[in-house]
Amino acid sequence: MTDLNFFQDIQATLEHETDVRENIRTAVRELDRTCRTVAAILNKVHTVTTPTVIAEVSTTARGRFPDIHNDLKKLAALIPAEQYYRYNGMWTFVLQQACYLAAYTTYLHYERLVTVPEVEEMLGVPVSLRGDLPTFHIGIEDLLHGIVSLTGELTRLTVNCVTHGDFQRPFRIHQFIVDLHSGFQLLNLKNDTLRKRFDSIKYDIKKTEEVVYDISVRKLATKPEAGGGQPTA
Repeated sequence: MTDLNFFQDIQATLEHETDVRENIRTAVRELDRTCRTVAAILNKVHTVTTPTVIAEVSTTARGRFPDIHNDLKKLAALIPAEQYYRYNGMWTFVLQQACYLAAYTTYLHYERLVTVPEVEEMLGVPVSLRGDLPTFHIGIEDLLHGIVSLTGELTRLTVNCVTHGDFQRPFRIHQFIVDLHSGFQLLNLKNDTLRKRFDSIKYDIKKTEEVVYDISVRKLATKPEAGGGQPTA
């Protein structure tokens, strides 16, 4: 006679797995909703690009990061011990989005690249530079994806700065993207998706280069001296 307990145990395991995944999906949706709220706040810089407005927007956005922190904490609590890599594909995209928001907010506030400790503080999640953490963490590739996303948004900001009469900021953004591209060139990227996205940075350089060239030939502004950046805070 077949031992039905064997199949009953398997069914219980499958039901538990379904519950875990559904709870994770719910938590990821909440995190995504919060990230979209912060993104909407940051999007206001494209409407008016004055230093005062950009400083106000970045400060407001920074004030919402505790919400992202809490959502990530709730998500992390749902992951069974030692099973991070079993489920991490469920939140990869939204975690990259959170990293991008941290990078973008930091740039608007200080006009520089976010640091690993700042990402960890803003999101409340450790960054694993070696990918060897069994607990909930931000993988280095997720962080890099977030940083790559930053260049496209800054390119858009460059165009809008000109529209609103801010002719100096495009020079600083262009130099930042050039420096960022140089940094990425030092990496031996194995991830095909990340490498393809990195290749897109050169197109952002070209776009911002065209903007600063037009500003220069029209004599609307001159290229600032090295180290002449003006952070908004």
